[in-house]
Amino acid sequence: MITGNKYRISVLTDRIIRLEYSESGSFEDRPTFAVVDRSFWEKEGSYSLRDEEGLLQVDTGELLLTYDKKPFSSFGLSIEVRSTGKKWNYGDSYGFWTNLGGTARTLDDVDGRIRLEDGIFGRDGYAVIDDSKTPVLENGEFVGALEDHIDIYFFGYGKDYYAGLRDFCRLCGNMPMVPRYALGNWWSRYYKYTEESYMKVVDSFAKEGIPLSVAVIDMDWHVTEVDPKYGTGWTGYTWNKDMFPDYKRFLRRLHENKLAVTLNLHPADGIRAFEDMYGDIAKELGIDSKSKAPAEFDFGDKAFRDAYFKCVMHPYEKDGVDFWWIDWQQGTGKKASDVDPLLLLNHYHYEDQEKRNLRPMIFSRYAGVGSHRYPVGFSGDSHATWKSLNFQPYFTSTASNIGYGMWSHDIGGHMLGDKDLERLVRWIQYGVFSPVMRIHSSSSAFFNKEPWNLEEPYRSIVKKFMVLRHRMIPYLYTENHRGYAESKPLIRPMYYDYSGEAESYNVLNQYGFGDSLLVCAITEPEDRELKLACSRGYIPKGRWYDIFNGYIYEGPKVRKFYRELSELPVLLKAGGIVPLTEGECQNGTDNPSNLCILVGAGADGSYTLYEDDGCSMNYRRGEYVETQFATRYDAEVHRITFTISAAKGEGRLIPSKRSYKLKLIGAVAEGYEFDKNAGATIVEVGEVDVSGDVTVEIEGVELLSNDYMEQGFRILERAWINTETKDVIYDKMLHLDKATFGIWLRQADISEKLKDAFYEIGV
Repeated sequence: MITGNKYRISVLTDRIIRLEYSESGSFEDRPTFAVVDRSFWEKEGSYSLRDEEGLLQVDTGELLLTYDKKPFSSFGLSIEVRSTGKKWNYGDSYGFWTNLGGTARTLDDVDGRIRLEDGIFGRDGYAVIDDSKTPVLENGEFVGALEDHIDIYFFGYGKDYYAGLRDFCRLCGNMPMVPRYALGNWWSRYYKYTEESYMKVVDSFAKEGIPLSVAVIDMDWHVTEVDPKYGTGWTGYTWNKDMFPDYKRFLRRLHENKLAVTLNLHPADGIRAFEDMYGDIAKELGIDSKSKAPAEFDFGDKAFRDAYFKCVMHPYEKDGVDFWWIDWQQGTGKKASDVDPLLLLNHYHYEDQEKRNLRPMIFSRYAGVGSHRYPVGFSGDSHATWKSLNFQPYFTSTASNIGYGMWSHDIGGHMLGDKDLERLVRWIQYGVFSPVMRIHSSSSAFFNKEPWNLEEPYRSIVKKFMVLRHRMIPYLYTENHRGYAESKPLIRPMYYDYSGEAESYNVLNQYGFGDSLLVCAITEPEDRELKLACSRGYIPKGRWYDIFNGYIYEGPKVRKFYRELSELPVLLKAGGIVPLTEGECQNGTDNPSNLCILVGAGADGSYTLYEDDGCSMNYRRGEYVETQFATRYDAEVHRITFTISAAKGEGRLIPSKRSYKLKLIGAVAEGYEFDKNAGATIVEVGEVDVSGDVTVEIEGVELLSNDYMEQGFRILERAWINTETKDVIYDKMLHLDKATFGIWLRQADISEKLKDAFYEIGV
């Protein structure tokens, strides 16, 4: 720290500098909601200091700070980022084109795009987070920040995004692991369910062969019709016995179906005299129950909080509620000086579970910098429109710039809009490849998303993708742990890994999905002539495969991906590995006995599967298991060698024996089953003991190329264009070699979109 009479400058790393100014000379050492640990250290001599009358210069090697020791001003305080040569001056505005964006409190009633709050990265290599007004934590309680105190953090990480996130998480707290069940399919609807009607939905999903992991019960679980003298029924804590005559039985039935349970809360009106637990609450808080005075909601009051958890939350959790949907919609407080109730609800609900060695999880809105410590985020009631769908992939990936990696959206949209089953399918596909897959909608009798209520082919496609979501849980959970251990979120803007490519900043709806996959969300309707929808994406250097149709790409290049409704562009790199559950998926998210390993053929690679009990904090004590997979490609001898290493760690947490199947995408090998639709060779390894190493050698491997004849025929057959035009194109395909056909195609008087679909398959 470099301290003057009214300023204090703290060099936290060579790329983070804290800047404080106070006319009273008072500085903040307490943690805030945003910043929890400033105890960074750098080796002695890691920065140089020039301190003269009216001039202070700090050189960290990466940053050069110049300060005139006066009140902070644009001409007296600046920091230069050495990696970009750009200079920040205090007071600079950070508009859309400078800051790469963070996230927002909510998407409530949003139809399309909104302005995002700032993140920790900028196009010029820097960003600033203002912590001046953030509530401070003192003796376990949040209080207002110091008056007349400027407190900002300068992040100057250039394009080193992962280093920036690692240090952000050192400063502001780790990205926590969520319970394993959070990564499966959630069912949710704002609807007046009864016990039997909700169980009928659960049974219908089972009959449909679609697994679930979380049952969401919106606000109608509690009494909503109350005497007007108490106000509205929006807030409630007493089960509606007409709908749920034995709520404990209902919760048991959900758990017997291997479902975690969450209930919706609107806590703003406190606990009123009609509630079942009012007498207990009144006694705890010293309220005369005969007066029927409400226990006013005040989460800044420890006495109220303690009574709330003791008399309401804990008894219901004992009965079977696993976590709470905190649906706070009442703003940031009654007075300007109030601490935001949303912030308090998120912090203390999460802390309450953590103290009991439960894997904490809440379901709530974003409350500002630091909120990444309290997953999962509820993005609010968005419109059911293409515009809303088009914004969500960008919104979700950009939130990683503030460490917020666990947004959950109302998949399909919550309200308004119109009926569009194509859009619903595309939204569900996006949901499957997003942090949380939660279908939700309003109570309208015409807003039905239950798969069995959809006509074909929509019904089958929805099932295909929802089953895939549960199959991906081994991969998703490993990436969930990677966020905690390495500060690398599941959803990553393309520029995180390909920052040297300008196009990586312009493919807004493409993102990294963990370490092995790239996803291009399709957020626009299909072309009327092609009967294909498209999404624009960047293909990085190397060989890549679409895991759905086996299309093969060589990068680097930017292009549009054209897909029928049953497909989504999801690319696996050569050497990439993705572990999936094999076989029939059922409710719940247990560590599986059967695994299918996707392998991108044509390069070496490795992947370490992470597993633990999925529900406690014991992983922090080292109670987990890791299994490494490795693939080696030898082009000279046409061989792929795949190794499954012995499981390391607490072996009791996983099955003692496992069956493995390898799916080698982009390669064919004689003597093995070949999946033509996926362009993949299937290798059955069989059951093995997890305590030993297993090596499989696949000989006679040949890498595939796109079959443009067959793929081109499918494009033509699907298109709604003149049949004579189809015949002309197909005749050229049959009688010209590929290169000559490509030349003819470029000159042909046909749709440019049709041409582009052919270019995608390598013509």
